[in-house]
Amino acid sequence: MTPSRPTSHPTTHSDGHQSAPPVPPGLDDGPIYLDYNATAPVDPRVAEAMLPHLMTHFGNPSSGHAYGEQPRAALTRARAHVAALIGADPGRIVFTGSGSEADALAITGVVLAHPDPGAVEVITQPTEHPAVLETCRALHRRHGTQITHLPVDADGLIDPGDLAAAIGPRTALVSIMAANNETGVLQPIADLARIARAHGVPLHTDAAQAAGKIPLDMAGLGADLLSLAGHKLYAPTGIGALFVRPGLRLEPLVSGGGQEHGLRAGTEPVALAVALGAAADLARADLAADGADRLRTLRDRLYQALDEELPGRVYLNGHPTRRLPGTLNLGITGLRGTDLLAATPGIAASTGSACHTGTPQPSPVLQAMHHDTDRATSALRLSIGRWTTPADIDQTTQQITASARTLLNRQPATP
Repeated sequence: MTPSRPTSHPTTHSDGHQSAPPVPPGLDDGPIYLDYNATAPVDPRVAEAMLPHLMTHFGNPSSGHAYGEQPRAALTRARAHVAALIGADPGRIVFTGSGSEADALAITGVVLAHPDPGAVEVITQPTEHPAVLETCRALHRRHGTQITHLPVDADGLIDPGDLAAAIGPRTALVSIMAANNETGVLQPIADLARIARAHGVPLHTDAAQAAGKIPLDMAGLGADLLSLAGHKLYAPTGIGALFVRPGLRLEPLVSGGGQEHGLRAGTEPVALAVALGAAADLARADLAADGADRLRTLRDRLYQALDEELPGRVYLNGHPTRRLPGTLNLGITGLRGTDLLAATPGIAASTGSACHTGTPQPSPVLQAMHHDTDRATSALRLSIGRWTTPADIDQTTQQITASARTLLNRQPATP
């Protein structure tokens, strides 16, 4: 295996000059990293921003003395940075311990705010992240909450007409992710939100994969609740955020001292919040500098090159255009994704959600998209990020092609 030696791509600044973002040390030696949807390396600039709040500004932001001033101001700035990334009011941002916790707070918070959680319904879809699906299952198991799953088509998209037909007087919440973590498919959130609002029902969207990769604006999106995960944005794990529309009542998951607008008790992890804020600010700048176009170009280059090297065998999972710029979910006819990855140790990628790694069953996402078992088990998710280079793409093409040909040649000839 030949280790990848990442070369930073240039970033264009407002004054026209270019500089390369520093490469995380963990990428200096090792396989080519194409698993950014699972987690992104912490950007060294993010680590630098949080360091003073680990070593120097240690005070409790709720303290009234001098040691609380810097942490309190840092939280305010971090909230503003996160809000700016999604076009929201900073006062509506609640910091959480993860994207999964943000999902749980949104969904459980709305349902438990009702006097009888067993009398209400949550509408979602079968291709959601486990953080949403398992939260819904827990509500049904513990409280009898009705859970309705809208179908998706072969591209993984919801038909807004299905939501209009399903929503009713018992519906307390609609929860549909903005971008799928396996296929990158982008759901029509604005259309779904308009339907939900017409029925007086709030809509939650898990935007963990979408934030920082595509432009998001709460006014245009129309969602009432939106979840973020720090480690998808080049911040550390252990921090997330939830946007909450004004006037929407939630029951907190953790009660206590009233932090985070009374929705998430516990002394705030200032360093982690600062990291998320810094990551959001960098992501906003990257989007403004056409960072999404760079990822899209690399993604398409990879798919086209593999298709040329393995003619007639490579196919796309997901919508051809309505998907994240850096996500490529594909299959190679006749090969299992796990076998292909095992034969290609120079590439760090996955066969689907990192939450299902090691599970022998086919991807539930692809099965919900009406793909058969062979197609669902052949899936390979290649997700591109900030430090992926054209050279990485070319090496990936060579390595996957070589492994695929070797595996195909080992198969017995068809009589």
